[in-house]
Amino acid sequence: MIYVPETIKSAFSALALNKIRTFLTMLGVIIGVFSVVSLVAVVQGFENYITDQFDALGSNLILVTPGIGEGQDPSRAFMGNKLSLKNIDAINLYVGDKISAVTPSVRIAKTAEYKTKTYASTVVGGTYQSYSIYGLETESGTYYTKSDDSKKANVAFISSDVKKELFGDRNPLGEKIKIENTSFEVVGVAKPKGGTFDDRIFIPDTTLKTAFNVEVLSSIAVKAKEGQDPEELMREIKVALLKDMRVDDFSVVTQKDVLSSIDQILGVLSSALAAVAGISLLVGGIGIMNIMLVSVTERTQEIGLRKALGATSKNIGRQFLTEAVVISIGGGVVGLLLGYLATLAVSSFIRATIPWWAVVLAMGFSIFVGIVFGTYPALSAGKKDPIEALRFE
Repeated sequence: MIYVPETIKSAFSALALNKIRTFLTMLGVIIGVFSVVSLVAVVQGFENYITDQFDALGSNLILVTPGIGEGQDPSRAFMGNKLSLKNIDAINLYVGDKISAVTPSVRIAKTAEYKTKTYASTVVGGTYQSYSIYGLETESGTYYTKSDDSKKANVAFISSDVKKELFGDRNPLGEKIKIENTSFEVVGVAKPKGGTFDDRIFIPDTTLKTAFNVEVLSSIAVKAKEGQDPEELMREIKVALLKDMRVDDFSVVTQKDVLSSIDQILGVLSSALAAVAGISLLVGGIGIMNIMLVSVTERTQEIGLRKALGATSKNIGRQFLTEAVVISIGGGVVGLLLGYLATLAVSSFIRATIPWWAVVLAMGFSIFVGIVFGTYPALSAGKKDPIEALRFE
C-alpha cells in the first residue's frame, strides 16, 4: 500500500469540496501550459519540415542567388537581379571538374489547365540536369532531355499533386496541359517527394523564357561531386563569378548556411511564442493566489479549530501551499495532455513534435507558479490567531 502524507490527503479533500472553483483556478495554468507546448510543437514542426526539404536536396547543393548589397532592401534584390547564363558558363569553366551538375532555375507562379480542371502551381524552368540536382524520381514516363532543352520543346514533367488534381486516376503521359496560352505535352510524372516539390511543373528553362517572356534567373543550383568540400567549392564559385560581377550582385550559400539561418529565425520565434504563452501561466498563478486568499478567509474557523487541536502554523501553511501546488501541477498535466492531443492533430499536416525541454519548461514553470503564488496565502493562513479565528463569523 502506498503511503500518502496526511497533508496531501487534506489538500485533495479540501479541493474536492469546491470542484468547479478548483477547475476554474486550474484553467489559467491549463491554458498557459497548453499554449507553451502546442506553440513550440508547431514551430518544431515547421523546423522539421524545412530540414526534411533540405535533406531531400542533399548536403552538397550550392545556390547562387541575387545579391543584397549593404543597406539594400531585400525585397528589391530581384529587381536588380544580374544573374544570367554567362554565370553558368563561368562556373563550368573554373570549377567544372568539381561539380556533377549545374542548372539555372527560373520559378514563376502559374495556373495549369487540363480540359475543365485547373491547378495553381509553380512552374520551374531548368536544364535536364535539374532532375539530379533536385533529387527527383520518376513514377512514370521520363524527364525532359538535353535535346528538349536545346530545341525549346513544349514538354513538362509534372509532380504528384499536379497529376492528382488535373488527371486523377487517368494516365497523363502524352496529354496536353495549358499554361496561359501555351500547351505542354506531359512526358513524365514525379514520385511524391513532399513539401513544395509536389506542386511543381518542370519545363526546360529555354522554353519557359520564350513562352513567358522571362529573362532573369531566380537562382543557379550547383551540385558538388562526392568528396568535394562544399565550403571550399563555394569560395571558388565566388571567385569565378567575380570575374563578371561585383560582390554585391550575388550571394553564394550552401544548404547548411540557409538551414542555419532558418533555424536561428525559428529559434527566436519559438522563444518569443513560449514567452508570450508564459504570460498565461503568470495570469494563472495570480488566479491561484487570489482563490487561495479567498479560501483562507472562508476557512478561518477551520484554521482556528485545527490550531486549537494542536496544529502548528507550519502545518497550516504547508496544507495551503500543498493545495496551491496540487492545483498548478494538475493544471500543468491537463495542459500538457491537451498540448499533446493538439500536436497529434497538427502532425497530419506537418511533422510537429514536442521537444523534451518544452515539457520540462512547462511543468517546471507550472510548479514554480504554484509555489510562488501559493506561498503568500499559506503564510497568511499560518499566521491566523486561533482564538480570533474561532470567533470569526
